[in-house]
Amino acid sequence: MNSKNNKKTIRGWAMFDWANSAYNLVITSTIFPAYYAIITTTQQHGDQVFFFGRQFTNTALSSYALSLAYLLMALLLPVLSSIADYRGNKKIFMQIFTYIGGVACAGLFFFRLETLELGIICFTLAAMGYIGGVMFNNSYLPEIATPDQQDRVSAQGFAYGYVGSVLLQIICFAFVLKPELFGISDASLPARLSFLLVGIWWISFAQIPFKVLPAGSPNYKAVNKNMVKSGFQELQKVWQQLNEMKLLKRYLLAFFFYSMGVQTIMLASTGFGEKILKLGTSKLIATLLVIQLVAILGALIMGYFARKFGNLKVLIFVVIIWIGVCISAFYISNEYQFYVLAALVGLVMGGIQSISRSTYSKLIPEKTPDTASFFSFYDVTEKMAIVIGLASFGFIEEFTGNMRISALSLTAFFIIGLLVLISILFMKPAELKRLQPE
Repeated sequence: MNSKNNKKTIRGWAMFDWANSAYNLVITSTIFPAYYAIITTTQQHGDQVFFFGRQFTNTALSSYALSLAYLLMALLLPVLSSIADYRGNKKIFMQIFTYIGGVACAGLFFFRLETLELGIICFTLAAMGYIGGVMFNNSYLPEIATPDQQDRVSAQGFAYGYVGSVLLQIICFAFVLKPELFGISDASLPARLSFLLVGIWWISFAQIPFKVLPAGSPNYKAVNKNMVKSGFQELQKVWQQLNEMKLLKRYLLAFFFYSMGVQTIMLASTGFGEKILKLGTSKLIATLLVIQLVAILGALIMGYFARKFGNLKVLIFVVIIWIGVCISAFYISNEYQFYVLAALVGLVMGGIQSISRSTYSKLIPEKTPDTASFFSFYDVTEKMAIVIGLASFGFIEEFTGNMRISALSLTAFFIIGLLVLISILFMKPAELKRLQPE
């Protein structure tokens, strides 16, 4: 393996974000949700659909599918990551999840109302592929960059991801908004072509990191034993280490709470703009593109601030801004206010994701062979935060009948996360030095 801070390795690692972020924008946030809503709403059944003979509300079915993907990955990743650490072959797992996700996105090309079951299965598998690939890619960060460079490298990865996703999104928009330029008469074809392109893009650009990244940790030592049993033993070993690391546990607790707010806002913002402000699909998609572009700047700026002022202080500052975002969402009344708020969300979205990843990377033991196992706990924490955050958001909206109150209620998660982050400042373990400014 090349030495740490090798520019070619870091660029290759960042290209994985470039490859898979198109899934997050096209499938999770823009074209797929719009296409899904259109084809599953009919004059005969309204918003009701039949999945393997059972009736569901269309949006509820897609939410159940996404929740299932998160739940399955939350259960699988700790075990798979510990097996990967034990066998020293985490790149193979990264490749498997990438191919599952990419092929599933391509499979959505065949998604119509009459193939609803196929569409939902591909949608679920695509989410699982994305989640798994990201976790194993994240686990390379402490292996390719020294602690003093991890903020910059993490920011570079997110910046690549935002640029890549926007480029493919623009290409997809050309099909969706101007199908006549390409001789397309089938109304469903532009969206389905977009799904196919995401799969091809994802798998094609992922070949770059697959070529330059090592197979596993440089500290790995091969031992021939039962793979699954040894995987569980490895997981237990890492869990015991984690239990003894008070600072890392405290940080994961803070990350859990503020991630509930961050991820929920990111996933619910489109619905908020449509339901509360009646913006329409075209304006919402344009807003999401702006958010992605601003997030590039946010990731780079916050990476610079982290090196100058330290990770914890920057995280505290960014969480305070997120609290302001939630309060502002309660009061906004027109589309221009929404655009300003969306730009602010983009700025802090890129920043908090980038700094959160690099902060965790700095806190795990140096020269550990178990980076995938450690990052599986980080990833599971984030995924459980998404499930609880979205469930809370939906429940409060249903209970109060007001999505604004749901948005305002997210401040509670951010405040708890903020208080835990502040408490870390008063801890004195040696690891805290890694989070200080350079």
